[in-house]
Amino acid sequence: MKKATLIFTFLIGITAYSAGAQTKKTSGNPIFQGWYADPEATIFGKQYWVYPTYSDKYNKQVHFDAFSSPDLVNWTKHDNVLDSSNVKWAKRAMWAPALVKKDNKYYFFFGANDIQNDQTVGGIGIAVADKPEGPFKDYLGKPLIDKIINGAQPIDQFVFKDKDSQYYIIYGGWGHCNIAKLKNDFTGLVPFSDGTTYRSITPEGYVEGPIMFIRKGKYYFMWSEGGWTGPDYRVAYAVGDNINGPFKKIGTVLQQDAAVATGAGHHSVVQVPGKDEWYIIYHRRPLTETDGNHRVTCVDKMEFDANGLIKPVKITNEGVTAAKIK
Repeated sequence: MKKATLIFTFLIGITAYSAGAQTKKTSGNPIFQGWYADPEATIFGKQYWVYPTYSDKYNKQVHFDAFSSPDLVNWTKHDNVLDSSNVKWAKRAMWAPALVKKDNKYYFFFGANDIQNDQTVGGIGIAVADKPEGPFKDYLGKPLIDKIINGAQPIDQFVFKDKDSQYYIIYGGWGHCNIAKLKNDFTGLVPFSDGTTYRSITPEGYVEGPIMFIRKGKYYFMWSEGGWTGPDYRVAYAVGDNINGPFKKIGTVLQQDAAVATGAGHHSVVQVPGKDEWYIIYHRRPLTETDGNHRVTCVDKMEFDANGLIKPVKITNEGVTAAKIK
């Protein structure tokens, strides 16, 4: 009887847990447990995916987990989709993924080793896999970008596909941002028509974490400002008519709310396919935390006014309601 009662109780618990998962009204913030920062959000098929930095001391940042969701509310963890055992030159500080699907392959761009000069091995690398959950393995056997160009530390890369299907890499720390054209197979860079390979597109206030997207024909360029461990960490943006801008800062979109969380920044953006419905996925620091690495990944709605300007985002503890991809 005791064994039967135990099994019955277990089954009831599982049923209650499943029902609870199915009836979850909002995502809540953070959207999943653990210390994670610099989230790259994207859509593959009918699933949202988030690839964040594992937020810890630099020497422990040697692997990436990923998370998938059908609706932004219920998330599944995919452990260790990439780690340094599959990238022999990466030893520490593996940061800020950027993901692209091309020709049925998934390309995982990342920064590694936090290089401080051109004599150190490290920079921006690429891994590749057949599935969005990996396992990802080193694609080039070396960094794609391993030098400090125009003052930009080679970190925080974003990969952008323009209207003509040309892929660009936009990246940079230390207050400088570069853009470069990627080869069709991502094995290197292609010079611009004027013969230069790297162009500086650094807007006023830029620190790190660039992203770009197109809405209604306009190019929205976003970035993080302030210090990543400080209360002034925030997200600003500009709008241009093409990939080259010019990009003049318009204002701040995301920042901390002392009643909710601190240090909100380093984000990405997703659009629900077929709808003018947008979400910002970002990291922030819980009010109870003082350790700079104690960052969590959150989601909130991002809306536009009648002139196409981004409204200031209200950060919440509730997160968002379900947004399934049809």
